Amino acid sequence: MIRTFLLERISWILFFILLQLLALLIAYVDQTIPLPSVLYYVFLSSILMIFFLFIRYRKETPFYLGIEERDNDLDITTFPEADSPFETVIETNVLEQIERLKQELSRNQSLLAQEKDDLLSWIHEVKTPLTAMRLIIDRTDDYKLKSQLTFEWMRIHLLLDQQLHQKRIPFIKNDLYIEEVDIEPLLFNEIKSLRSWCMQKGIGFDIDLQVEKVLSDAKWLAFIFRQLMTNAIKYSEQSDIVISSYEKCGRVHIHIEDEGRGIDPRDLPRIFEKGFTSTTDHQDGAATGMGLYLTDQIREALKIEIDVASTPGEGTRFTLLFPEENEFTKLRSM
Repeated sequence: MIRTFLLERISWILFFILLQLLALLIAYVDQTIPLPSVLYYVFLSSILMIFFLFIRYRKETPFYLGIEERDNDLDITTFPEADSPFETVIETNVLEQIERLKQELSRNQSLLAQEKDDLLSWIHEVKTPLTAMRLIIDRTDDYKLKSQLTFEWMRIHLLLDQQLHQKRIPFIKNDLYIEEVDIEPLLFNEIKSLRSWCMQKGIGFDIDLQVEKVLSDAKWLAFIFRQLMTNAIKYSEQSDIVISSYEKCGRVHIHIEDEGRGIDPRDLPRIFEKGFTSTTDHQDGAATGMGLYLTDQIREALKIEIDVASTPGEGTRFTLLFPEENEFTKLRSM
């Protein structure tokens, strides 16, 4: 701050030095003016100038230091108190801007909350005719037509489910309930909902669970399984999806492995980015690029790590690494 203060007052300092040099020049030119007296004057005035700068530094810098050190938020109580006319001008203008921004933020938050509530309400309303459609489809005797309608119904159901979870993610920490979750029924429930799609593509599941329970949130963990399995089914044909679990170094590992087309190495670093839909099949209009993005957001809240290994043409393996129990003890207390 000292350097900043001196740079701000550099014009004053240069002007003072110029005056001292002018006094010395006059004493040098005019022989009637004693040079020692002028030198004494220059010395005393320099001491006074240094003292003056010190006083001004102590008086002026607290205001600007307070601005520099305050958090970049809209809390006006942390704004330093003005102590001069210029500081008052700055304080008035900044506080007016902060108040305006706070009003805009409050208005935008209200609009966003209203939009979220409207969308959630719409999704729940749409689920009612979807349920009726499912009952009608189940009563259809034409197997081929029933299979096609079930597949399209499932696509709509999964897209609505994505939207529902996307709107809830900002509030996920308020919705977490950490408990001991049975992995097998959770997986079987998701596989059951994807059964018609799997039958259509000739895909089966090979499940080997050495660890059957894990500490997590059942609802959000089910969504992660759903997204990873739908991805595996989407890019696989006539093959099995292998799901296994084991414990290593105090952490539970769950593999979800397929024998599909795999992921291009240049795409791997980007698969969890919002809206990314692969460069290999970029014309795929059905892809939204949201599934793995939402998965990444949820796994972060659940303190799960995801490792991805893929070979183009041979398949992809997603590995979920769950935290140790002591880490979840902290999460439970949040």
